[in-house]
Amino acid sequence: MSQACTMNKCTRTLRGLCDCCQQNLCLQHLNEHNIELISQLNPLTDEINILGDRLETLNIQKIIAIEREKLEQWRQDCYKKIDLFFEQKCQELDQFVNERIDQQRQELKRIQLKISELINAQETTRHDIDSLTSTIRQLERRFKNIEEKCVTIHTRPLLIDGTLVSLEKTIQLELDLSTLSSVYRTIHYLKGSFISLTCNDRYLLIHQHPNLCLLDRELNIVKQTLWSYSEIWDMCWSSELDRFIVLGKNNIYLINENTMSIDNVHKIERRTWASCTCSDTVLFASTNERASSIMEFALFPTIKLRREWKYPVTCTKDEFISDIVYNNGNLALMI
Repeated sequence: MSQACTMNKCTRTLRGLCDCCQQNLCLQHLNEHNIELISQLNPLTDEINILGDRLETLNIQKIIAIEREKLEQWRQDCYKKIDLFFEQKCQELDQFVNERIDQQRQELKRIQLKISELINAQETTRHDIDSLTSTIRQLERRFKNIEEKCVTIHTRPLLIDGTLVSLEKTIQLELDLSTLSSVYRTIHYLKGSFISLTCNDRYLLIHQHPNLCLLDRELNIVKQTLWSYSEIWDMCWSSELDRFIVLGKNNIYLINENTMSIDNVHKIERRTWASCTCSDTVLFASTNERASSIMEFALFPTIKLRREWKYPVTCTKDEFISDIVYNNGNLALMI
């Protein structure tokens, strides 16, 4: 005996399984479902046509111009670093040559004084004459050396690594950990070290008990200084100050990468710090407590508190901020 269509109140004989609803239907209802499916193609056609029009009217030059601004800024930053390095070497050259000339000038004055003393005394010896003559000949040779080649400068070509600038497709709202490269190098923390770390474009700053250490790209320690202060909660780099910022329990410290000097520049009362991050002109620091606050500090001309954000703006009364990061005009909070 033939089975009936599964649609409500339909007594027709079923003809097949409907692909869209997975029900056994008669021929009429199969046709109706097919017509309904086909009708859904029209809006899809409209949508794809709209996307096609958007693609044709896309301002490609504007997109390229925005990214070229970043490349131009990178180029200008590199020029500034090269110019700064050039000026430093010019100053070293000036100082080196002037010091050599000053030495000869002092020697020349000494000989002149010696000759004047002998003339005034109207008394001299063959040894005096021979000694003065020898000294004058030495000065002549030194002057000639200074005039011809006072200093030798050795230079090496500036190597440009192709990886300094890379172009990558932007992936929105997607993080694929499989694209991460394999581990390049590993450094093990010593017992008693604080785990915070940060970097600039030259060094990685970490704490290796009992020292603060600067590491190069190969993770070799190039500079270090004794850390004799309280525990370290966080670190960040300030391009405005050209300093590393270290967040202690109650204090903010500045670290000079050239001299490794440590300056205590701010102390918070009755509360402790948790995390910090920098924009170009501002330092943000969160407090280590429930209903955490975020402090905003001006960096120039001195580090000075400008304002404080409190709950419920930052978080709820029962929450606390464990980390903060600034990027491209936005401040991200981990609560």
